Amino acid sequence: MTQHRLVRAGVLACAAVMALAGCTSADGDLQQFIRQTLQQPGGRVEPLPEVKPYETYIYSDQSLRSPFVPSQPGGFNSVRPNSKRPREFLEQFSLDTLSMVGTLKIGGTTYGLVQTKDGIVHRVTVGNYMGENDGRITAITPSSIELTEIVPDGLGGYMKRPAALGLSQ
Repeated sequence: MTQHRLVRAGVLACAAVMALAGCTSADGDLQQFIRQTLQQPGGRVEPLPEVKPYETYIYSDQSLRSPFVPSQPGGFNSVRPNSKRPREFLEQFSLDTLSMVGTLKIGGTTYGLVQTKDGIVHRVTVGNYMGENDGRITAITPSSIELTEIVPDGLGGYMKRPAALGLSQ
């Protein structure tokens, strides 16, 4: 058993020597780098950017309507689409699928010529409806057909919105 104890003691001694060898300081390169860096002159530090003074703004339009409050309470205004009115043929088309192709004057009445996407030309006059948003024609000029649409205002009500159909080139 003594031989076994001697081998065990030798192994433990070798392990202790190796552990102590691993703890030696190998920071010589690091220390040299730090010394060299400290010997170099320092760099130039950029100055801080100039802070512009805050300019106050005095709101002088208190007498005007607030842009954050609707001009009419939603849902209570008198603008509403007439659901009982018979629909006209051109009301089934979106305005962007219709195109104005000209005007026609018969007996003192000016008509607008509107072409649908299937190529058929329709004759309209002031007071007719077209488009999906209850668009009523208000004026016909040689270069455009102007109308007023009734669209939801986002607050539960409706509002009037101008629209136009320009002459196609």
